[in-house]
Amino acid sequence: MTDAWLRCRTPRHSPSARLVCLPHAGGTAGPYAAWGAGLSDDMELSAVQYPGREDRLAEPPADDLGTLVTGLSAALLPLTERPLVLFGHSFGAVVAYETARRLTAWGAAPDHLVVSGRRAPSLPACGDMHTRPDDDLVAELVRLGGTRGDVLADSAVRDVYLPAVRADFTLAETYHRPASPPLGCPVTAVIGRTDTEVDEAQARAWNAHTTGPFALHAFPGGHFYFTPRREPVLRLLADITRSTAATGVRARLESENLS
Repeated sequence: MTDAWLRCRTPRHSPSARLVCLPHAGGTAGPYAAWGAGLSDDMELSAVQYPGREDRLAEPPADDLGTLVTGLSAALLPLTERPLVLFGHSFGAVVAYETARRLTAWGAAPDHLVVSGRRAPSLPACGDMHTRPDDDLVAELVRLGGTRGDVLADSAVRDVYLPAVRADFTLAETYHRPASPPLGCPVTAVIGRTDTEVDEAQARAWNAHTTGPFALHAFPGGHFYFTPRREPVLRLLADITRSTAATGVRARLESENLS
């Protein structure tokens, strides 16, 4: 189960904490898995591979968020014996949040949630790209900056790539969770200062979704702010993961002493 969902290019023998990255709509594990080489040897990074792309191309893309979250949560469950940080960008932030809720319900809450480039769940979703023609969907991908236009100029490539993109956009653009019991773990929101998809107020609204500490970080750039600024973003994620490791170890020792 874990092998189907997670890609880890830099496995660690005994990591002090794990960072799991969840891609954007239409995204794949590959680019995020490459970030692991930029972390210290005591941190292990895995990237999520959604069904319907790359080595899971034979599977249909997820058309139900609950089913997607259940499968991913089951794959992550064995990783929760060590401090776990979830990082999700855009659509990945939605999946990460719902996965954090599911793991919490299963008694295996993550230790930190990092949500990037996405408004808070309590704010209504917007957009109708999932209903638009392929040309409009491709133009939107290029506008956001996550895909080069020449890659999707080939109709054969479109036929392979766009079904997963459209499925992800459908889930992302129809998602809305009204006020619900908040998480207990810390939540960090990260945005690009010129992102057209989320502003500071919409990102700060994530504060209402946790009883733990909340922080907001803004980097120069748009929706894919981390593409030209990977190093400072990785430093932020490394700092969060390192702090989570220290906090997790203390909490586990305290729990053992109490028992």
